[in-house]
Amino acid sequence: MSHFHNLLSREHDLLNLIAERQDRILQWIEPYERSNELPFYSSVDIRDAGFKMAVVDTNIFPAGFNNLCEHGLRDAQGFLKDAIQRRVPHARDILIIAEEHTRNTWYLENVRILQTIIQQAGFNAIVATFLKVQPAFCEQTRFVEFITAAGEPLRVYCLGHLLEEFQRGHRPLDLVILNNDLSSGIPDLLRRSTIPIYPSIQAGWHARLKSLHFQHTDMLLNELGDILEIDPWLFSTLFRALGHIDINTDESRQQLQDTASDLLNAIKTKYRQHHIDEKPYLVIKSDYGTYGMGVLAIEDPGDIASLNNKKRTKLLSGKGARRNDRYLIQEGIPTIYQHNNKVSEVCMYQIENHLIGGFFRTHRSKTARQNLNAKGMNFDRMCPHNDQHRDCLFERKSAAERPLSVFDIYRLLARIAAVAAHREIRELEENTQ
Repeated sequence: MSHFHNLLSREHDLLNLIAERQDRILQWIEPYERSNELPFYSSVDIRDAGFKMAVVDTNIFPAGFNNLCEHGLRDAQGFLKDAIQRRVPHARDILIIAEEHTRNTWYLENVRILQTIIQQAGFNAIVATFLKVQPAFCEQTRFVEFITAAGEPLRVYCLGHLLEEFQRGHRPLDLVILNNDLSSGIPDLLRRSTIPIYPSIQAGWHARLKSLHFQHTDMLLNELGDILEIDPWLFSTLFRALGHIDINTDESRQQLQDTASDLLNAIKTKYRQHHIDEKPYLVIKSDYGTYGMGVLAIEDPGDIASLNNKKRTKLLSGKGARRNDRYLIQEGIPTIYQHNNKVSEVCMYQIENHLIGGFFRTHRSKTARQNLNAKGMNFDRMCPHNDQHRDCLFERKSAAERPLSVFDIYRLLARIAAVAAHREIRELEENTQ
């Protein structure tokens, strides 16, 4: 049997097992979703190697609404309305706080579409940001008019002015939706705000750790493994986290290398256990990184000691000139996907835990073992309403009504990731009380 057909056989067996126990899986996850205040929205990156599949990143401040299908955006209106009213029942006026990279016109298009969804759901919605990068704007005006990548206008207010108007009673604001991951910390403007803010300001990348998220994810996947009576490793990644690391010192690089060697040996043991004839590899990334920054694939732990200046700089540099001193070493998951002749991976978008679509992140110049969230990436829409992906909703339907597809597993993994993110946010909030 060829390698490719062997992967298909493994995936087919897994789908059959999940189909047989679909009711038990839903009975397990639905109470978690009903009893918790799930993340307001999220995007979940999933890698599928054929012999296993796993969430490799969960973003609770997602950018990329401009890459979703029209059907999904229409669905998002109702889901957003419910999510807002569940948090602030009589809300009418919504403030979206955006990132500051206003020169990224595709990001601006993402914000414009998010604003449009909220408006079409029946709310008033305006956009603001701190504009610290271009403070002169706010000295002369209350807002700036931008043009998005789609050629559409977007008015972005100066947040300071806007909150002053609110305090004076001149601007009604009922709820803030963050589309800014607060990598640089929580500004005093938000600490002092009396307006409800979602997602939580305590869960920005100034405090959030990828390792904490994956700890919570693993606990849930262990429960799923018990239901399916299989090794939960088939849905997860092994990882180690290290803090107080200076990538430019020999001592820190040796510490990373020793930890990487230990992790790689654990992965090799899993490969032998599951008869996987592949070479395992590792990914080093910032434990509090975002936007795909500070990510490096490692084939051999010995390569860490001899990292050149360019690679050390890549690992050291975080968003907003933040220097990384904490790293996650994660099991690498090669992707089997080729989409339009480009290496690709799946990204699922959710409002609370309701699927609104997603996309294939693709990259023409990357290999199946590299990070695709990098300069030069493209996005191909993944539409759950069309014929190709009609079966990716994992709703309560019998196999006779609709056979499961691999997208059902991705859908389930995304839901689990959001439940884990809720637990993660709750822990971060409790630690700041």
